[in-house]
Amino acid sequence: MKKDLTKMADLSAEEINELLDLAAKLKYERKNGIEHHILKGQSLGMIFQKSSTRTRVSFETGIYQLGGQALFLSPRDLQIGRGEPLEDTARVLSRYLDGIMIRTFAQKEVEDLAKWCTCPVINGLTDYCHPCQILADLLTIREFKGGFNGLKMTYIGDGNNMANSLIVGGLTMGMDVAIACPNAYQPDPTVLEFTKKYPGKFTMTDNILEAAQNSDVLFTDVWASMGQEEEAAERRKVFTGYQINDAVIDVCHKDVMVQHCLPAHRGEEITAEVFEAHANEIFEEAENRLHAQKAVMVKLMKKA
Repeated sequence: MKKDLTKMADLSAEEINELLDLAAKLKYERKNGIEHHILKGQSLGMIFQKSSTRTRVSFETGIYQLGGQALFLSPRDLQIGRGEPLEDTARVLSRYLDGIMIRTFAQKEVEDLAKWCTCPVINGLTDYCHPCQILADLLTIREFKGGFNGLKMTYIGDGNNMANSLIVGGLTMGMDVAIACPNAYQPDPTVLEFTKKYPGKFTMTDNILEAAQNSDVLFTDVWASMGQEEEAAERRKVFTGYQINDAVIDVCHKDVMVQHCLPAHRGEEITAEVFEAHANEIFEEAENRLHAQKAVMVKLMKKA
């Protein structure tokens, strides 16, 4: 692997499989009371420009279970919030910490942090991508489906960071990937360019039932992400109908699984009935954030 995890495209299929194997091993050990203090004495700095439930708790718990400690850092805690250049903050933090996780708005901020840091940098989320979530998603799919070959993954909703990363992750692992989104809310152009490497494996449409046809895994996300609160009312109008409901489930394979990165707005992007029918899969997905991120930390931060 590279020194950092800034986006899904950083990872090859072989590297993703290695991470998933390690995540599964760490999950098994945790479930069976086997300690794995692989990162004993190490410190993870967690920079949060965007607030979070799952990202903070899973990373903080994960580094603790690996024998290390986490430091929560908000813009109020850092000189970067008062104008210190990012490259200076990066070089200072690298001398204190063994790794940095950052959850922020601009992808460039993660890329610049990784450029200047000498310790590993992990992208906990940007407006462009969400690699740690997708590793958890892939782990969950593998647990429930046994692998990826022959599977069709469909995403319904906004062409946001989740869509960007699911497309890259799904295609990299050999799945067929379909996305249903309004024409004005398509995934990032760089991601659509990436799909050209996989002719015949990617479909994008504004027809929800067409996209979902014969799907093995369905994904969705909220219609208005963090930072888009002022657009929420308009987005509700645009995305009306872009919902996982019984009609969508009916055109999928009978054993279709449903995934949602949470938080979920029942009655908008997913009905309460479908959510509860697939709650076991969804909350296993949420738990797998912990195990997948522990695998990432071990791979990037473990001393040779």
